Amino acid sequence: MTAPHWLPDVVLFSDYGSDWNSYVEALYGTFRRDFKDRSRQLTFEGKPVRTSYHPAYDDKDYSFWHLIQEGEVEDERTPDFRRCERISWIRPIIENANDASINVWENVRVRRRGNERRVLLWLNEEYLVVLGDRSSYWSLVTAYITERVNRKDKLRREYEAYKNAGPATLR
Repeated sequence: MTAPHWLPDVVLFSDYGSDWNSYVEALYGTFRRDFKDRSRQLTFEGKPVRTSYHPAYDDKDYSFWHLIQEGEVEDERTPDFRRCERISWIRPIIENANDASINVWENVRVRRRGNERRVLLWLNEEYLVVLGDRSSYWSLVTAYITERVNRKDKLRREYEAYKNAGPATLR
């Protein structure tokens, strides 16, 4: 992937002497700077982007752990170094959503308690950021590398279907 000029470098585990605790603290510092600092309020489509604190673990936000770990069962999620390395990409991707390197589309996820509108921002078909519409704000749902061929194919089909569906507010 040719990275856009506005995309920061990845944050490597080895940059912190391969010490997990130091690495987590550095990643959490990035998370706090990018999403918790009120003087740098992040917005998308005119609404603030927020994260979830509860249920917190080890005095760190739920959203933080979700952004750096993988797994279907919350209590059994494990660190994903590729997610960790790219935590500093999330804010710039949202801020640069109009960049040609990012495909942006909307989908509606059917849930037990009604439909949930989500917006997907896919950087160079490599890294996906998902925002959930909460009417007065956007919730940062997740972000991750899209490396599996089947997942990429599904996202491409979904994006193409969205584009072909007619006039849309997102590109």
